[in-house]
Amino acid sequence: MNKEELINALSVKTDTTKVDSKKHLDALLEVIQEVLVKGDSLQLVGFGTYSVSEIKAREGINPQTREKIKIPASKRVKFAVGKQLKEAVNKKNSKK
Repeated sequence: MNKEELINALSVKTDTTKVDSKKHLDALLEVIQEVLVKGDSLQLVGFGTYSVSEIKAREGINPQTREKIKIPASKRVKFAVGKQLKEAVNKKNSKK
């Protein structure tokens, strides 16, 4: 499912226009991004938790030249699946 399909599904589920659904989705994504940029986590009980983790700088090897390279420190977004979502996905998969 891509963003446009998600907007369509939201529109149907909430009985709103696609324009309104797009506004709501864009606002939600913007808020999630703002929270993560600040370094905070976002917990949606039952769905999951978004958090940011720090990755330390390290040395690596360029696989083509075998030259040692420095990989700079960075941040990564993590997502830990919530219990209800995990159970729902596993329940769906067990029916196949």
